[in-house]
Amino acid sequence: MTTVDTPDTPFAVIDADRLDRNAARLRAHLDGLGVPLRLHVKTCKSVEVAERVHAGGPITVSTLAEAEHFADAGHTDVLYAVGIDPHKLPRVAALLRRGVTLTVLLDSIAQAQAVARFAQEEDLRIPALVEIDCDGHRGGVTPADPALVHIGQSLGDNLAGVLTHAGESYFAYTPEALHESAQNERNVAVTAAEVLRAAGLPCPVVSVGSTPTAHAATDLSGVTEVRAGNYVFFDLVMAGIGVCSTDDLALSVVVTVIGHQTEKNWVLTDGGWMATSRDRGTQAQAVDQGYGLVADLTGALIPGLLMTGASQEHGVLSTRDGEPVPDLPIGTRLRILPNHACATAAQHDRYHVVSGANPAVEATWSRLRGW
Repeated sequence: MTTVDTPDTPFAVIDADRLDRNAARLRAHLDGLGVPLRLHVKTCKSVEVAERVHAGGPITVSTLAEAEHFADAGHTDVLYAVGIDPHKLPRVAALLRRGVTLTVLLDSIAQAQAVARFAQEEDLRIPALVEIDCDGHRGGVTPADPALVHIGQSLGDNLAGVLTHAGESYFAYTPEALHESAQNERNVAVTAAEVLRAAGLPCPVVSVGSTPTAHAATDLSGVTEVRAGNYVFFDLVMAGIGVCSTDDLALSVVVTVIGHQTEKNWVLTDGGWMATSRDRGTQAQAVDQGYGLVADLTGALIPGLLMTGASQEHGVLSTRDGEPVPDLPIGTRLRILPNHACATAAQHDRYHVVSGANPAVEATWSRLRGW
């Protein structure tokens, strides 16, 4: 029997019990609000994970490689939620001709004209959503920007609706701030849809979502779908803003103790940033978790111990309060709980699946990499 003591470290582990619990929680919340989920697979990038938590449902991707990979597995309703590069339109067309409903995203007249021109040349309809800026986090146009209607007009029959993402919700640190972010996300998206409809343009899709706002929303009237992906694993950033607890984190990285620096109060492991990523997303939060918290192989946190340093293939563990590090002999295996699940998962090409404290590896699930 393969257990978490068997594979060479470092390797990624999914706790299936926590994964299932996280999925059930969001599913119940959105069912109560009457809005379907469009799973964002950018976090897991795994067909097996998607089938486990969202079997057969519509998905969101962040790369065309994901769209192609999931299409190969039978997914036919895919939203590519990164602004479209016109050079990638031939790959979009190939998926459409395979019977995949692939929706693209854009926020400029130039992109809209490129999509409309390519669609006409290829005799295709390329469904496109206009990205709406709801909080200044990244891309998009505001509902008040005259460009919104011009973009819709430029798309012609390819216009499918609007999409927004409350990225600033990742910096909302109270329940009230999270709820306000979720409500603003909904309000801005619905307002943008109304602007297009008032101009005589169709807007059947009103898409919103992020893991924080998906959980904090209480009113999604006028919204047709919610996108979320990080929630399947959660991470320390999400725990830091109160969306989950550390007991909900389903992803970790198993590492092995390979040395000690007693005078520095360090424990060295074979899991550096190539295994856990350089993400320091908790640095701006009230509690800085370094490069991740440390648990034993059962998943139980070791009090006061965290990963405080990382070079390419070395991790440094030390204590938060300067107390002596626990006795962790050479060969001891540990689990590092990540700051940012998406970034940590991206370092691995497979997941080893366990259930709770049981050390048995029940399955190995593949994970896509690349663009």
